[in-house]
Amino acid sequence: MSHLYVKQKVFSLRERFTVKDENDQDKYYIRGSLFSIPKTFEIEDTRGNQVALITKKIFSFLPKFFVEADGQEILTIVKEFTFFKDRYRIDSSDIEVRGDWWDKNFEVFKQGKKIAHVNEKWFTWGDTYDLHVIDEAYEHIVLAIVVAIDFVKASERAAANSN
Repeated sequence: MSHLYVKQKVFSLRERFTVKDENDQDKYYIRGSLFSIPKTFEIEDTRGNQVALITKKIFSFLPKFFVEADGQEILTIVKEFTFFKDRYRIDSSDIEVRGDWWDKNFEVFKQGKKIAHVNEKWFTWGDTYDLHVIDEAYEHIVLAIVVAIDFVKASERAAANSN
Protein backbone atom coordinates (compact mmCIF):
# COMPACT_ATOMS: atom_id res chain seq x y z
CA MET A 1 0.00 0.00 0.00
CA SER A 2 1.26 3.48 -0.79
CA HIS A 3 0.24 6.97 0.18
CA LEU A 4 0.58 9.86 -2.27
CA TYR A 5 -0.05 13.55 -1.77
CA VAL A 6 -0.84 15.89 -4.64
CA LYS A 7 -0.67 19.57 -3.81
CA GLN A 8 -1.33 21.90 -6.69
CA LYS A 9 -0.12 25.46 -6.27
CA VAL A 10 -2.82 28.05 -6.82
CA PHE A 11 -0.65 30.61 -8.61
CA SER A 12 1.67 28.33 -10.56
CA LEU A 13 2.20 29.89 -13.97
CA ARG A 14 4.35 27.00 -15.13
CA GLU A 15 1.58 24.45 -14.45
CA ARG A 16 4.08 22.12 -12.87
CA PHE A 17 3.76 20.44 -9.51
CA THR A 18 5.20 17.53 -7.57
CA VAL A 19 3.54 14.44 -6.10
CA LYS A 20 5.06 13.37 -2.80
CA ASP A 21 4.99 10.06 -0.92
CA GLU A 22 4.27 9.54 2.80
CA ASN A 23 7.92 10.41 3.60
CA ASP A 24 7.60 13.77 1.79
CA GLN A 25 9.90 12.52 -0.99
CA ASP A 26 9.25 13.38 -4.65
CA LYS A 27 7.50 10.49 -6.43
CA TYR A 28 6.04 12.00 -9.64
CA TYR A 29 6.14 15.28 -11.53
CA ILE A 30 3.11 16.67 -13.34
CA ARG A 31 3.60 19.16 -16.14
CA GLY A 32 0.80 20.93 -17.97
CA SER A 33 1.05 22.46 -21.41
CA LEU A 34 0.54 26.14 -20.69
CA PHE A 35 -0.20 27.53 -24.16
CA SER A 36 -0.27 24.52 -26.47
CA ILE A 37 -3.23 22.96 -28.22
CA PRO A 38 -4.45 20.41 -27.36
CA LYS A 39 -4.20 21.01 -23.62
CA THR A 40 -2.28 18.16 -21.99
CA PHE A 41 -0.86 17.07 -18.66
CA GLU A 42 2.11 14.71 -18.53
CA ILE A 43 2.91 12.61 -15.50
CA GLU A 44 6.55 11.57 -15.14
CA ASP A 45 8.34 9.46 -12.57
CA THR A 46 11.46 10.82 -10.84
CA ARG A 47 13.69 9.37 -13.60
CA GLY A 48 11.86 11.44 -16.25
CA ASN A 49 9.84 8.58 -17.79
CA GLN A 50 6.32 9.50 -18.89
CA VAL A 51 3.86 7.19 -17.10
CA ALA A 52 0.58 8.88 -18.06
CA LEU A 53 -0.88 11.56 -20.31
CA ILE A 54 -4.16 13.49 -20.06
CA THR A 55 -5.39 15.22 -23.23
CA LYS A 56 -8.40 17.43 -23.88
CA LYS A 57 -10.00 16.67 -27.24
CA ILE A 58 -9.91 19.76 -29.46
CA PHE A 59 -12.84 19.46 -31.81
CA SER A 60 -15.76 18.20 -29.82
CA PHE A 61 -19.27 19.57 -29.30
CA LEU A 62 -18.99 18.80 -25.59
CA PRO A 63 -15.70 18.62 -23.64
CA LYS A 64 -13.95 15.26 -23.70
CA PHE A 65 -10.76 14.22 -21.91
CA PHE A 66 -8.60 11.18 -22.64
CA VAL A 67 -6.41 9.50 -20.01
CA GLU A 68 -3.54 7.29 -21.20
CA ALA A 69 -1.23 5.15 -19.07
CA ASP A 70 1.41 2.70 -20.21
CA GLY A 71 0.73 3.75 -23.81
CA GLN A 72 -2.95 2.74 -23.71
CA GLU A 73 -6.10 4.78 -23.27
CA ILE A 74 -7.50 3.73 -19.90
CA LEU A 75 -10.52 6.01 -19.68
CA THR A 76 -12.38 8.92 -21.14
CA ILE A 77 -14.22 11.66 -19.26
CA VAL A 78 -17.11 13.03 -21.30
CA LYS A 79 -19.41 15.95 -20.52
CA GLU A 80 -23.04 14.99 -20.94
CA PHE A 81 -25.60 17.34 -22.44
CA THR A 82 -27.73 18.92 -19.69
CA PHE A 83 -29.48 22.25 -19.29
CA PHE A 84 -28.95 23.04 -15.62
CA LYS A 85 -26.12 21.22 -13.87
CA ASP A 86 -22.85 20.00 -15.37
CA ARG A 87 -22.61 16.22 -15.54
CA TYR A 88 -19.74 14.06 -16.69
CA ARG A 89 -19.48 10.38 -17.47
CA ILE A 90 -16.36 8.24 -17.03
CA ASP A 91 -16.02 5.58 -19.74
CA SER A 92 -13.61 2.68 -19.33
CA SER A 93 -13.57 -1.04 -20.02
CA ASP A 94 -12.01 -2.11 -16.72
CA ILE A 95 -11.62 1.00 -14.51
CA GLU A 96 -14.55 2.20 -12.42
CA VAL A 97 -14.76 5.29 -10.23
CA ARG A 98 -17.34 5.08 -7.43
CA GLY A 99 -18.34 7.77 -5.00
CA ASP A 100 -18.69 11.48 -5.32
CA TRP A 101 -15.88 12.12 -7.75
CA TRP A 102 -17.25 15.59 -8.55
CA ASP A 103 -16.53 16.50 -4.91
CA LYS A 104 -13.29 14.49 -5.13
CA ASN A 105 -14.03 11.80 -2.58
CA PHE A 106 -14.10 8.47 -4.38
CA GLU A 107 -12.73 4.96 -4.78
CA VAL A 108 -11.10 3.46 -7.87
CA PHE A 109 -11.73 -0.13 -8.93
CA LYS A 110 -9.98 -2.19 -11.60
CA GLN A 111 -11.99 -5.17 -12.82
CA GLY A 112 -14.16 -4.97 -9.70
CA LYS A 113 -11.22 -4.94 -7.25
CA LYS A 114 -10.66 -1.79 -5.16
CA ILE A 115 -7.24 -0.34 -5.92
CA ALA A 116 -7.44 3.12 -4.29
CA HIS A 117 -9.31 5.64 -2.19
CA VAL A 118 -8.98 9.36 -2.97
CA ASN A 119 -10.16 12.40 -1.07
CA GLU A 120 -9.55 16.10 -1.28
CA LYS A 121 -8.27 17.77 1.83
CA TRP A 122 -10.29 20.75 2.96
CA PHE A 123 -9.02 24.14 4.13
CA THR A 124 -5.71 24.02 2.29
CA TRP A 125 -4.01 26.57 0.05
CA GLY A 126 -4.53 25.09 -3.41
CA ASP A 127 -6.02 21.75 -4.32
CA THR A 128 -4.61 19.00 -2.11
CA TYR A 129 -5.41 15.32 -2.59
CA ASP A 130 -4.71 12.35 -0.37
CA LEU A 131 -4.38 9.10 -2.35
CA HIS A 132 -4.38 5.72 -0.59
CA VAL A 133 -3.28 3.26 -3.26
CA ILE A 134 -3.84 -0.35 -2.22
CA ASP A 135 -2.00 -1.93 -5.14
CA GLU A 136 1.16 0.06 -5.92
CA ALA A 137 1.25 -1.30 -9.47
CA TYR A 138 -1.66 1.08 -10.22
CA GLU A 139 -0.22 4.21 -8.58
CA HIS A 140 0.29 6.07 -11.83
CA ILE A 141 -3.18 5.11 -13.12
CA VAL A 142 -4.87 6.41 -9.96
CA LEU A 143 -2.76 9.56 -10.13
CA ALA A 144 -3.74 10.08 -13.78
CA ILE A 145 -7.43 9.76 -12.87
CA VAL A 146 -7.08 12.33 -10.08
CA VAL A 147 -5.25 14.79 -12.34
CA ALA A 148 -7.83 14.29 -15.12
CA ILE A 149 -10.78 14.89 -12.78
CA ASP A 150 -9.07 17.99 -11.37
CA PHE A 151 -8.39 19.17 -14.93
CA VAL A 152 -12.10 18.77 -15.80
CA LYS A 153 -13.14 20.71 -12.70
CA ALA A 154 -10.60 23.47 -13.37
CA SER A 155 -11.86 23.79 -16.96
CA GLU A 156 -15.42 24.14 -15.68
CA ARG A 157 -14.40 26.80 -13.12
CA ALA A 158 -12.54 28.75 -15.81
CA ALA A 159 -15.55 28.58 -18.16
CA ALA A 160 -17.91 29.71 -15.38
CA ASN A 161 -15.65 32.61 -14.41
CA SER A 162 -15.40 33.84 -18.01
CA ASN A 163 -19.19 34.23 -18.28
